[in-house]
Amino acid sequence: MSVGVLSETGPLSRVLLKHARDAFRDETHIEAEWRTLNFTAPPDLRRAIAEYDAFAQVIVDTGAEIVWLPPADEVELDSIYVRDASVVTPGGVVLASMGKRQRRAEPAVQRTTLADAGCAPIGRIAPPGRLEGGDVVWLDHSTVAVGRGYRTNDEGISQFERLLGADVTCIRVPLPHWRGPDDVFHLMSIISPIARDLAVVYAPLLPVVFRDALLERGWRFVEVPDEEFDSLGANVLALEPGRCLMLAGNPITRRRIEAAGVDVVEYEGREISLKGGGGPTCLTRPLVREAP
Repeated sequence: MSVGVLSETGPLSRVLLKHARDAFRDETHIEAEWRTLNFTAPPDLRRAIAEYDAFAQVIVDTGAEIVWLPPADEVELDSIYVRDASVVTPGGVVLASMGKRQRRAEPAVQRTTLADAGCAPIGRIAPPGRLEGGDVVWLDHSTVAVGRGYRTNDEGISQFERLLGADVTCIRVPLPHWRGPDDVFHLMSIISPIARDLAVVYAPLLPVVFRDALLERGWRFVEVPDEEFDSLGANVLALEPGRCLMLAGNPITRRRIEAAGVDVVEYEGREISLKGGGGPTCLTRPLVREAP
């Protein structure tokens, strides 16, 4: 499978998605699962479907091909956050190994859909290794940062490095305890590249060594204020160079992004994002991006 350019900011070409109607399914599943998955409240199914329709339309309007994940009995509400169960390498897609117990079946479910779409995974992270896609951020075609926290462990990163090969530099980023092992915290909770050398960041949780490494590489930062961190202001999806998608309700961050020369598209995501703690990067698994 061609993966185009390993980038978080190149134009989207092919994207894996799972609609809210297929992840949430019905009120019975929502009521049975939302507490154990640490959602802040049960999603309203009708509103979630409407929100997702509008969100998906933004992705469709980019011209990207959409690969849709179907409903599956083996997985729960969190399966809407498709980024975490797989990662992309120069050789193709690698299935993750989930650090959250309730999500352990998601990589196998994605395997079937990816294979049917002609992009069968080239490998997987095997237990006791753990690695989730939200902890993996491509800085350029040959440099990837991987957060080492509660969802991704050293063994998982080591396996990932072997699958990457010698031509890719992997930067291990130690993540803070923050709100503990039951939180939804990933590396992409605090950094979202939106241009070749520009990232939206929540500076108070950005590890100093990683921050210095980015500055040495010429990166610039758009900083998210404290009051917009919990509303997912730091979780921003680049649609193409100079254009990004973010959750509505973060006006300070939006103004700062626009001041940096990047256009912003917003979506409403109270049901599909805020309650489950997953922003636009979490809702998407870019499979192919073109060169910026």
